[in-house]
Amino acid sequence: MAEEQQQAPQMGFNIEKIYVKDLSVEVPNAPGIFLEREAPQIDVQLGTQSNAISQDVYENTIKVTVTARAGDKTMFLVECIQAGIFRISGVPQEQLPLVLGIGCPNIVFPYLRETVSDVVIRAGFPPLLLNPFNFEAEFMRQQQTAAQGQPAGTTH
Repeated sequence: MAEEQQQAPQMGFNIEKIYVKDLSVEVPNAPGIFLEREAPQIDVQLGTQSNAISQDVYENTIKVTVTARAGDKTMFLVECIQAGIFRISGVPQEQLPLVLGIGCPNIVFPYLRETVSDVVIRAGFPPLLLNPFNFEAEFMRQQQTAAQGQPAGTTH
């Protein structure tokens, strides 16, 4: 008698595509703002989202809004949604949120940083490098917030 061994499904993780889903840049006070010598105040708002596209295929997006101000004048405003399409199979259902909330954003984020830096340069300003972001700590914070019954936000 041959015994059939039940094998666990093989785990798979593939990056199908990384792309810019939405991008806008505004320099509302040009050209005068280029003469400003005041160091800008930079405000960065970051949020993530994951959506199932089909079986085992997910889109993960990171949206960032960067506003630079000199005094009461806006130097520039950049809004970017960087996205990735991932094929994820064989991952236990309870672990899927970890992959989507930590793993995928860690892959997409360097592309977002490059896109933002490039568009800021093309708008006539020095490069802006977004600081690294700890998606694991943010994921854990959201889990704790949800466990306490409070609404968990994804804006940072």
